Amino acid sequence: MPKYLFHGSYVGEGLKGLLKEGGSKRREAVEQAVNGMGGRLEGFYYAFGDDDVYAVADLPDNISSAALALLINASGAVSIKTTVLLTPEEVDQAAKVSIDYRPPGK
Repeated sequence: MPKYLFHGSYVGEGLKGLLKEGGSKRREAVEQAVNGMGGRLEGFYYAFGDDDVYAVADLPDNISSAALALLINASGAVSIKTTVLLTPEEVDQAAKVSIDYRPPGK
């Protein structure tokens, strides 16, 4: 199952909701949404820096990942960015693919 890294930043009312509900309640809400899509939440962390929260999830496909990100972004409470994660074995496979490509200016 593909793995995704979600980077999130709380916006306005979302931050107020976090302060009211607490971090573990937000993790439960995300886990329930991921599970409902046939996925599994691997990790959920809060952080200092540009993003407030990071989640790693296994989801059935890119459509499921996009649907989850759209739903969360549409709430207006959290801004989500998604990164598709690759295993080392997938990178090995990609490195073996032969592609006919000419770099710019060559």
